[in-house]
Amino acid sequence: MNVVTSQPVDKYISVVKHDSAMVDRPLDQDEDLRKQVEEWKKTMDQKPQDAYLDPVWKATPGYNGWVIDVEETLNNMEKTGKEGKEQIVWREVEPNVKLESLGAHPIYRGNQSKPVVSFMVNVAWGNKELGQILDILDKEGVKTTFFLDGSWVKKYPELAKEIANRGHEIGNHAYSHPDMSKLGPGAIRMQIGKTQSVIEKTTGIKPTLFAPPSGSFNQSTVDIAHAEFKMKTILWTADTVDWRNPPVDQMVERIRTRIGNGTLILMHPTESSAVGLKQMLQMAKQRGLTPTTVSEVLSTRRLDQPPGN
Repeated sequence: MNVVTSQPVDKYISVVKHDSAMVDRPLDQDEDLRKQVEEWKKTMDQKPQDAYLDPVWKATPGYNGWVIDVEETLNNMEKTGKEGKEQIVWREVEPNVKLESLGAHPIYRGNQSKPVVSFMVNVAWGNKELGQILDILDKEGVKTTFFLDGSWVKKYPELAKEIANRGHEIGNHAYSHPDMSKLGPGAIRMQIGKTQSVIEKTTGIKPTLFAPPSGSFNQSTVDIAHAEFKMKTILWTADTVDWRNPPVDQMVERIRTRIGNGTLILMHPTESSAVGLKQMLQMAKQRGLTPTTVSEVLSTRRLDQPPGN
């Protein structure tokens, strides 16, 4: 038997050679490499952004950062035998301050560094165009958020189920489209609670977002939604004003001048929005924006690739 060429011995010799090479590597060379990676970290890290209260936009979500993991990067270089920037190992880091830390405040937009938008749909009437809107969203590969009026869900349970079954996020839009700013605490609880109940019973979904009808609310509305229902109160950054049935080109131009990172766009199931939705979605995509749900817009999660990838 030729012991030298047997497979176990060959493997042993290979391991010994590798270990010997690592032992022979000059320590100052390892230190130089570490210093190089730490220098990259100083200039290439994208630090997380904390949530904050804006004087205009109120509660504004934070945004995760991309940071270089020095130890994992050095390990990767050792494994590959390469020392370029392509060996960098990135880590997504959450901010210290999140929306939940800010307390009960309305939300009008997402973080202005996150390239996402939401074409959110408030539904209290206008069933005729709903199917067309859902079909366009499917064809464009977009999931969004539908805020449903409780009495509408009670009247049209199959349509509510259809929205949920197509994978869209469901939000609470009160029960009978009241002016929430004129309601006392008991009536606020009834409007939100009754809608929560009918939506959950109909779709199996328990909403975490509340959109006050017509954007009208008082601080009690926000407080009760937050403390008693664990819900965020959602307003909008840009309004299509589609309930006035404007010419589609005017509506699209209105949104064109207002759309950007973190924009929440208000729509309804109207003819104007049904006709103009595809154009608005494609406009957003052409600008590098991802149309998505309200919860994703408010999330600190990154959808992009690390720097240099």
